[in-house]
Amino acid sequence: MPVTTARQKILTYFKKQRVASAAQIGRGLNMSAATVRHHLSIMLADGRIEMLEENRKSGRGRPVKLYKLSEKTLGDNLALLSDAVLREWLNGLSPSKREEAVKKIAKALISQIGAGQPEVPAAKRLAIVVEKLNTLHYQARWEAGAEGPRILFGHCPYAVIIKDHPELCQMDSEMLSSVLQSTARQTAKIAVNGAAACVFALRK
Repeated sequence: MPVTTARQKILTYFKKQRVASAAQIGRGLNMSAATVRHHLSIMLADGRIEMLEENRKSGRGRPVKLYKLSEKTLGDNLALLSDAVLREWLNGLSPSKREEAVKKIAKALISQIGAGQPEVPAAKRLAIVVEKLNTLHYQARWEAGAEGPRILFGHCPYAVIIKDHPELCQMDSEMLSSVLQSTARQTAKIAVNGAAACVFALRK
């Protein structure tokens, strides 16, 4: 018989109560508030829950922190929507128009991470771009190579739909080429710690 962990019990409690404090959860699940706060801090850090507000009571005592399930835990239909939009938009286009459309998407993403800074030394520019890419969930890093630097994506943010939309890999190449003012070409997908990673070679 499967064992239900304390954190699973807390998540189930949130599904029923929506919003709660550590003390309320403790009373409902027969746990100490300190134990609940410990588990809440871990789930805050990994994004399963989020703090809603601090209810500052008048008088003495600590303000009451209220928590709820995060949007990440609640889930969404964005992958289905993205798949449908890409199919409807791109499938009716000619190859040249499709390539132009992918470049437009890449340009929109570049506006999120910012354009490259040509006056900055190459290594620092790569580090800045990698940091910005990681805000978009790429788990990126760069490494030097005999033929030039490479950027590795440890995670594909589009993994759910990438099989049916390889044009998203082209979009990533276009994005890297623009922000780094180099030619970025996807050269491989390799296994890193059991997960697939995309490798992009950079050439001037």
